Amino acid sequence: MIDWTAFLIAGAALLLVAIVFWLISLVRNDVSIVDSLWSLMFLLAALVYAGVAAEQGPREIIVIALVAAWALRLSVYITWRNHGQPEDHRYRQIRANNQPGFRYKSLYIVFILQAGLAWVISLPLAAAISGSSALGVLDYAGVALWVVGLCFEAIGDLQLSRFRKDPRNEGRVLETGLWRYSRHPNYFGNFTLWWGFYLVALSAGGWWTIVSPLLMTFLLLKVSGVALLEKDISGRRPDYQAYIRRTNAFFPGLPRKDKGTV
Repeated sequence: MIDWTAFLIAGAALLLVAIVFWLISLVRNDVSIVDSLWSLMFLLAALVYAGVAAEQGPREIIVIALVAAWALRLSVYITWRNHGQPEDHRYRQIRANNQPGFRYKSLYIVFILQAGLAWVISLPLAAAISGSSALGVLDYAGVALWVVGLCFEAIGDLQLSRFRKDPRNEGRVLETGLWRYSRHPNYFGNFTLWWGFYLVALSAGGWWTIVSPLLMTFLLLKVSGVALLEKDISGRRPDYQAYIRRTNAFFPGLPRKDKGTV
């Protein structure tokens, strides 16, 4: 069972942090900082769940360690990637579509929205941390799946950052490493590790928290992930259409033979 008091406290904490970062974004005139905050919201929620929990067990320690490793790596990477860069083009488009007054609208369009999503998606963390059953096969399977997911996410990010650092790759498409088998291996990794968290929650009795990985999957495929990134990427990278014909969008698979356009 979930400690609903802890869940409500976590929601209030996420709301407060979202407001603080919104105020910072007003000073910087850049809402891209929410990307650095995103994964840290889950760490904050997990720490709240652990802090309110009646007793500490091995599952709680495992979950906190996994969330911290993922959240800190992703936040540090995104902060490093965005340092010295202008506001991300995705947010510039959102800004343009919500004028006048985007500075104030961004509080709920960007920051509160993401805090709310993180709150709901954190449900398996709450179930796992508050669960009192002994560790079982599903816990170990969940940790293994998490490891696979983190490897895909971290290695994919590393390969992409190295590719972008080379000025000779300007306008080109990365088609080596994990990117040879999936157009978005880092997103696939994120998808995989959240299903890993769900298996740990399932072992603790939180079967109904499946809403979390399903929502994350939907976001990655249809909203802020694959669909959004590929909306206009072909215009910026002429070779991307051929890459689409050869390479799976999300789930890794062997490259297909490019038969060209009809």
